[in-house]
Amino acid sequence: MVKTRKILHLDLDAFFCAVEEQLNPELRGKAIAVGGKPNERGVVSSASYPARKYGVRSAMPMAQAIQLCPHLVVVGQTRGVYSERSRAVMAILRDTAPYVEALSIDEAFLDVTIFPEDITGIARRLQKRINDELDLPCSLGGATNKLVAKTANTVGKARQPKDKPPNAITIVPPGDEAGFLAPLPIRRLWGVGPKNAETLSKLGLTTVGDVANWSEEALISRLGKLGGDIWRRAQGIDFRPVLTEHEAKSISKEVTFAKDVADEADLKLTLRRLSDGVGRQARKAGLAGATIKLKLRWADFTTLNRQLTLDQPTDLDGEIYNSATQLFDQVWVKGRPVRLIGVGLGGFSAPNQQIGLWDDREGEKQSESLQTALDRLRDRFGETTITRASDLRFQPNEDNKR
Repeated sequence: MVKTRKILHLDLDAFFCAVEEQLNPELRGKAIAVGGKPNERGVVSSASYPARKYGVRSAMPMAQAIQLCPHLVVVGQTRGVYSERSRAVMAILRDTAPYVEALSIDEAFLDVTIFPEDITGIARRLQKRINDELDLPCSLGGATNKLVAKTANTVGKARQPKDKPPNAITIVPPGDEAGFLAPLPIRRLWGVGPKNAETLSKLGLTTVGDVANWSEEALISRLGKLGGDIWRRAQGIDFRPVLTEHEAKSISKEVTFAKDVADEADLKLTLRRLSDGVGRQARKAGLAGATIKLKLRWADFTTLNRQLTLDQPTDLDGEIYNSATQLFDQVWVKGRPVRLIGVGLGGFSAPNQQIGLWDDREGEKQSESLQTALDRLRDRFGETTITRASDLRFQPNEDNKR
């Protein structure tokens, strides 16, 4: 007999803000936002619950957040501490469950099917341990699958008072999946974006229950394969396992300028620095990618994404930079101001380059040896130990993404 699965979704409530409150207890209970400076066009990375009452939210320009909440306390990001606290949380999760899938620094799935204890009891015990040992608020959703567990957590948090961390637990019993989802707006269903929601709305389908009551064939005829996927999700069906190892799909680094930059030399110098960072991160992860990505955001907030595919995967800074520059030259109009620029690497495989008949293998070995030596120096003495002469006048505030 197949056991009924017991899946938990954990989300640390306003994680960055909670950590900053630990570092400075005077911030507790206040409207705070973690992120960049408003006069440097910074954005909100995390908002405390008292700040959210005023409409402050993540990804909002900090200047707009201050307009909504004039007494908002803006706090810079203490990056290393967030990672440290996250590792401590993940250690507790792995001590609790045999299968843990970390989705981000503050979010994870757990499969606790193996335990005879009721899923609600497991959730309460886990929440109490994180509250007591790490002094961090966290909310959990539980169900027979990942889709419903995550949705339950989102819904449960939204039902709590808005002026403090929810620290909620919301469990959907086996067999109640479709009934729980039915009254929710269709946009709450994973995989339904604005365009698909509009298409479904024109058909008179505005809730998850509306979609569940339609025929699968009718949805497929209008939305293709996605229609079948949406129909199954509306029934609360999701067979995805909790994956203990989450393969990186891409590595990227980007920078938002304090003032728009229109100088070609400065923009390419930024590309150089970002490419170096992406290459180093790929090497530390033991990855090489064949897809190079460029991201540009103009002064009017229009965002452009371009990519190209190499013949062979790479993890070398120079190759990443040359490809990023090629993409940049294709799309940038001389003198056009740039607000944000980013470089990414994807299409991963093991870094095992094929040697061509006419390749200068000796030159490649020298480049790889130099790259390894630079990485070791920077690991030991810091990022700025070895710096290009052209970089000395440029010290951007970079945002890392993984």
